[in-house]
Amino acid sequence: MGCKFEHLESVNRNDLEVMLCDATDATFDGAYSCVQLRNYYDFLAFVSSVEEINNSSELLPNLTLGFYIYDTYNNPFFVFYAAMNIFSGMDINTPNYRCKTSGTLAAIIEGLSSEESSQISNVFRTYHYPQISYKSQNLLMSDTLKFPYFYRTVPSELHLCTGILRLLKHFSWTWVSIIASDDDSSARAIQILKEGIEKNEGCIESIETLSYITDMTPEKMNKIKDTIHSSSAKVIIVYCNREHFLNLYSIEGIMDIPGKIWITTNEMDFHSIYSLDTIKANNSLAFTMVKRNIPSMSTFIQEVNPTLFPSDKTIHMWWMQLCDSRCSHSIRRSCSTNETKKTPALTTHCATKYFGSSYSIYNAVYTLAHALHDMAMSDYGKNIAWSKGSQEVSDYFPWKLHHHMKSVRFKNRLGEEVFFDENGDFSIGYEITNLVYLPNWTVRNEIVGSYNPYALSGQDFTISEKAITWDSAFTKVPPQSKCSQSCPPGFRKLARKEEPICCYDCIPCPDGEISSHSDMENCIKCPEIQWSNQNRDACIPKMIIFLSYEEPLGISLTVISMFFCLITALILGIFIKYQHTPIVKANNCSLSYVLLISLMISFLYSLLFIGYPNKLTCILRQISFGITFSIALSSVLAKTITVVIAFQATKPKSKLRKWMGSSLSNSIVLCCFLLQILICFVWMCTAPPFPYQNSELEIGTIVIECNEGSIIAFYCVMGYLGLLAGVSFVVAFLAKNLPDSFNEAKNITFSMLVFCSVWLSFIPTYMSTTGKYTVAVEIFAILASSAGLLGCIFVPKCYMILLRPEKNNKKYLTRYVKTLNVRN
Repeated sequence: MGCKFEHLESVNRNDLEVMLCDATDATFDGAYSCVQLRNYYDFLAFVSSVEEINNSSELLPNLTLGFYIYDTYNNPFFVFYAAMNIFSGMDINTPNYRCKTSGTLAAIIEGLSSEESSQISNVFRTYHYPQISYKSQNLLMSDTLKFPYFYRTVPSELHLCTGILRLLKHFSWTWVSIIASDDDSSARAIQILKEGIEKNEGCIESIETLSYITDMTPEKMNKIKDTIHSSSAKVIIVYCNREHFLNLYSIEGIMDIPGKIWITTNEMDFHSIYSLDTIKANNSLAFTMVKRNIPSMSTFIQEVNPTLFPSDKTIHMWWMQLCDSRCSHSIRRSCSTNETKKTPALTTHCATKYFGSSYSIYNAVYTLAHALHDMAMSDYGKNIAWSKGSQEVSDYFPWKLHHHMKSVRFKNRLGEEVFFDENGDFSIGYEITNLVYLPNWTVRNEIVGSYNPYALSGQDFTISEKAITWDSAFTKVPPQSKCSQSCPPGFRKLARKEEPICCYDCIPCPDGEISSHSDMENCIKCPEIQWSNQNRDACIPKMIIFLSYEEPLGISLTVISMFFCLITALILGIFIKYQHTPIVKANNCSLSYVLLISLMISFLYSLLFIGYPNKLTCILRQISFGITFSIALSSVLAKTITVVIAFQATKPKSKLRKWMGSSLSNSIVLCCFLLQILICFVWMCTAPPFPYQNSELEIGTIVIECNEGSIIAFYCVMGYLGLLAGVSFVVAFLAKNLPDSFNEAKNITFSMLVFCSVWLSFIPTYMSTTGKYTVAVEIFAILASSAGLLGCIFVPKCYMILLRPEKNNKKYLTRYVKTLNVRN
């Protein structure tokens, strides 16, 4: 806006000057046609705000604001030309020379583009004057070292990037494409977006840049359209200036590409775009600056006299349209009948919802006024003269004002708190709007969320998914944009070779590992006592395996053990009942009792191997096994030796008669028993057996078993039992030809043959089985060997006692003795 309005009252009575610089796309014919139509609301907002402050009795009561307005025409040359005029005077362009004496320059309020705002800041910085922008969101200008005197009443693009990242994270959009302007600010924004997207495990499929200098050629338009059409990314981020933004959306059919979501960073001019008939899908989310309408501006538009302002035919028509009855009631003016009849066709400014950048301009003017007020009320302000020609004010004013600009804080007329943060950025955020294309050829702009970095944690980002209208082309709502579908629980991601990180395959977790959440990079190994379930999404306790009484195998072994125990008890009862008969006497009844009792105990002790192992049962298993079998085998050995001695003692002049009796057999049993006790005692003192949870034996299970502790001691016990069995077998084998009716040699031979066969076959079987079946094999060996001793030694005798009692007499036994003597 490049005209000076010296005939305005506000200028004629000023003490402080405010320079307003603005950029326009074109100017109008006529001597005073210096305000571009699109920015006319901005001009009115500035004028009304200054007038409102000057008429206030509370804010700057003793000072008056004036202003000059410059137009840069979107030309870098005029940007610097205006800057020179501001500091040297309206018509003089001599650096470091100022001819103006109408008032002290307070600050520069500008509405330039990001690039022009950055360029002119280099000039303003030299003189330390505050520069307040109501349009530039250039994130590079948040750097207080490079731009120490820059302020703005619009949010920084730094917050815009954060808001976009929050939106992407909310909808889990990890696969995007970007179209951006080719300038420093956009380049930095792309870098921030890229870092944030990758931090959230997302990827950028492609980045298209639009040259800031050259126009968008048809070839470039077609290339962009083809890229978007062929892209697998459903989310397209458009990060560019207004010119590129409008050119991009003017590409025919670009918005008709199905399955695309557009995230824009520039406020849409719905009417200009819609007239191009390009928007036909409900697939756009836009980050727009927060806009408000100041009530006082509506009053100003309705009541101000337009003749006070420069005008031409176009601007006159602009004012005339406000007289139409169809115009919004908030800005409709009361005009004469003749003026109403001459009202031209309505244009967009009459039906607009917001008055341009009026809210940002209003805040810019008021923040400056409050800073000036704080400065005037300070000790510095009270001690100086605020006259037009005060050299003291001109020399020290910028530095002092800058201090108060940084700390300014107030509430505007809408009750919103206004302040600048440490970077000079305004305390305001973005609204997230949804462009809704209606069937009646109208466009509605719905606010569906917001992002305000200055809000409380948890309230800074809001989004209402229900308020968003998605296009019918989306099969899933909200739509998804991923290079690869999410890996469900139970699977993990496997990156594809030479592809972005978010392009991956899903592979199931191996046994023993899980993934409890979607899209996990690695599976988690279950604790040692747990295992993965069938779906590989949770760890469950491993199945505890041991030989229990409840399972068929345990029940069968228990029944067999009890059966043989009862049989043994029955045989013991038979021997006790018939203890005075010749057969029982001839076979050393005391040794028979010891052997039967030890066999009965061995059958009972086999039950210790069934059930949940604990420390006591593990120790008792091995002790009972070793000691009981040592008693049984030593009893068999003693019986065998006794039989041999008995037959040898019947020979004339035999010296073995003195060894006849129970003392020898008792000594044999006692010595063999004590030696086994000693071996077991050493075993228990050094490395006793203990319960052990074997989680590696079988997949997904924990086998509860007894660890032998000292394997050497275990084999010593087994070896000792083998020694006893071997000696008994050899002695019995040598005496096998003695008469069957009264000696056991042949029976003992067969019993030892069975015993040794069982335990020799036990060793390889024991080594080849695992888990509870190892215990079952050991129980079977105990039962089989014990049953072999019982059956081979005592069943024939019970047969003679119960079924052939006629042979159980002394005469029958004596006849066989004589026969034996004759043969000898």
